[in-house]
Amino acid sequence: MKMRTFIKTAGFLLLLGTLFRTTSVFAEDARIDSAQLERLLDRLEAAEQRIQELEQKKEEPKQQTPPPAPASRIAPPPQLEAASGGLDDSEQLLINNFYDEAGDNALESRLSTLEEDWKKFSESEQAKKAEDAAKPTTLKVFGRIHLDGWNFSNSTPGIESFNDPTDPTDPQNRVGFRRVRIGVSGKIKDNMLYKFEYDFADPGDPAFKDVYMGWDDLPVFQTLLIGNQKRPLGMDHLNSSRYNWFMERPLVIEAFNQDARRLGICAYGVSDDETWNWRYGIFNLEDVSKDGAYIGDAGQYSINGRFAGTPWYDETSGGRGYLHLAVADMWAKPDGDPSATASNDNEARFRTRPEARTSSRWIDTGAIAGAEWFNTLGFEAMLNIGSFGVVSEYQVTHVGRGSQGSQLTFEGAYVEAGYFLTGEYQPIDRKSGTIGRVKPLENFFLVRTCDGETGGGWGAWQVIARYSYLDLSNGNITGGDETNFTFGMNWLWNSHSRVQFNYIHAQIDDRGPINGYTGGRSDIFGARFMVDF
Repeated sequence: MKMRTFIKTAGFLLLLGTLFRTTSVFAEDARIDSAQLERLLDRLEAAEQRIQELEQKKEEPKQQTPPPAPASRIAPPPQLEAASGGLDDSEQLLINNFYDEAGDNALESRLSTLEEDWKKFSESEQAKKAEDAAKPTTLKVFGRIHLDGWNFSNSTPGIESFNDPTDPTDPQNRVGFRRVRIGVSGKIKDNMLYKFEYDFADPGDPAFKDVYMGWDDLPVFQTLLIGNQKRPLGMDHLNSSRYNWFMERPLVIEAFNQDARRLGICAYGVSDDETWNWRYGIFNLEDVSKDGAYIGDAGQYSINGRFAGTPWYDETSGGRGYLHLAVADMWAKPDGDPSATASNDNEARFRTRPEARTSSRWIDTGAIAGAEWFNTLGFEAMLNIGSFGVVSEYQVTHVGRGSQGSQLTFEGAYVEAGYFLTGEYQPIDRKSGTIGRVKPLENFFLVRTCDGETGGGWGAWQVIARYSYLDLSNGNITGGDETNFTFGMNWLWNSHSRVQFNYIHAQIDDRGPINGYTGGRSDIFGARFMVDF
């Protein structure tokens, strides 16, 4: 029995000796993850099984001379040598390797060291858990600045009337801040989180953007947010304005989900392998970003959901190739009364600017009288292969008016493509189904070298093109239809700053007559300087 115990101890220590080759691994770095612990347990089980096999073989003695001990080792104790007749050369050598000049004391010393290190590891892990639980609320400051310039040229009289029916003049050129945002976000104890963001682009009328609190790591829901947040409809709207290729969002995206954010509660989830992600929630229809509250008895609301994924994602290239697909839906119950007060607006209204910043929206259905419900269904697709990417979305909205009119149908779509001349690619965030931050292979810089010359980097250059259309005329509603062609270029100075250039040719037809005009054309040029932090 004593001999069996000794052999078992020797085999166990051999395994631990291979795992912990230094004098004290845990003492140097007391960080082991669950995968390492699982591997350790697997190896311990294998060692125990091997020891049992050795004990069985020991019961069947064989006359075999044990191999001589290595030059740097001393022979094992006589009692072990006598009892090892049932072991072959490799098995005997396995045990002999545990004996050095210190004899049995080396085994005891090694076991003692390992036990002490394990104790230190356990204590450090418990201390780390206690420290994490006691962490105060965290705070992270972030923001962005977008400075735009717009030039409107060759606008026809129809465009002048759509821009301002009371004073038909050529749309005025403008230079100003599109976004000036500052915000904070962080964690609150265990698994709570928060975010607060304000936009001061209009100093006389600032508005909040994302303002919510919530929880993550929840069962079933995973992440649950309560407050002002983006409704899950339209990839281009869910993308951050920091990363989108064009200065303004496509016609259909802005028309059917104007300004995107609403007060509501929404759950966010993702599959274990990040192939699929989803969002679903319920929202108030009115945009409360400026007055901060919804007041009224109409009870306007929408139920939104989006299911997205990357069924193809090239892991070997780090995500330079992927296919993104998604479907989203919004079912809404509007007020239906266009005469309601300003604090209780009829939200069955669809309108948009011409993918540029203008004083007014050039195509507009107006508040649709008698609208009892509307449903918007959207489809998304994005294919990225290396430096080339193409994105497309289609959305259709049906409006039910009950006894006050027939059902209405509005629709729109866009397709856009981009190519990085300098070799970068557009990454995608698989957890959210949105595009991520591009990192230039070389930042833009210009400096004087030590020999009096100049040196620098080009940054990243991307050429882009987009076709988009929107039809807001159906039945007795003549909001107009618009077709746009946009060409542009993005010059990324670094991962957090860029310059954007856009040229837009806008064409409007089938508009309800304004000053006698039902259509018009306009050429628009835009540029943006932007940074975020």
